[in-house]
Amino acid sequence: MKKESTMADLGLGEAIEGLPLPSGRLHHVVAQRLATQIVSGDTPCGHVFPAEVEHAEMLGVSRSVLREAFRVLTAKGLVSSRPKAGTRINERRKWNLLDPDVLGWQIQCGASDEFLRDLFELRMVVEPQAAEMAAMRRDEGQLVDMANALDAMERFTLSTPKGRAADIRFHELVMEATRNEMLLALSNSISTAIASTTAIKQSRHGSPRDAMPEHQALYTQIADRNPRQARKAMITLIELAHSDTKIALKR
Repeated sequence: MKKESTMADLGLGEAIEGLPLPSGRLHHVVAQRLATQIVSGDTPCGHVFPAEVEHAEMLGVSRSVLREAFRVLTAKGLVSSRPKAGTRINERRKWNLLDPDVLGWQIQCGASDEFLRDLFELRMVVEPQAAEMAAMRRDEGQLVDMANALDAMERFTLSTPKGRAADIRFHELVMEATRNEMLLALSNSISTAIASTTAIKQSRHGSPRDAMPEHQALYTQIADRNPRQARKAMITLIELAHSDTKIALKR
């Protein structure tokens, strides 16, 4: 018989009790804490949560808050509910792994070497092709916006929130310049991957090197409408970012 979750097991006490929250947002706190327990493996796949009334009471929240929290997790594939069977944690293969929240929760819980490998392989599959297409399809307005993003990235540096936001904006603009809705649908996942791995590097006392040169090189190839070189420049950028992340994690 599976062990039932307790408030202490789920780590919700400090997060909920006495925490000032915007009205109607408590279910997001509950969902996030439950999610981190799931993706970390502390609460394993196949686990069945207690009945709604009992579970809500254990967490010190209303049934409606708990219900909304589970709706969030269900939409992301982490759990599923069936009448009389309760709410069960799904196998990992059913999770929406490209969902930005699911990506963020996994990194928050500690990124394994395998997870980082998968993350950078995703970037390597998507972004070089996006860079090639952007070089062929970008317009002048997008080019100006890319240049502005790089200026802000250089001025504020990746050690600041503004600099990191500019970095994300640059990569988003590359995706937008593909003019491909299917690729653009992956933009949030790619942005989350970039933001998360950059945060890992900065949390380890700064990035081991200046990331501007390869960003500038990529911009130049896109500006010159050179698709093959844009692809190569993006590959170099991703390879160096992966190397930086691995170095940072060893510190």
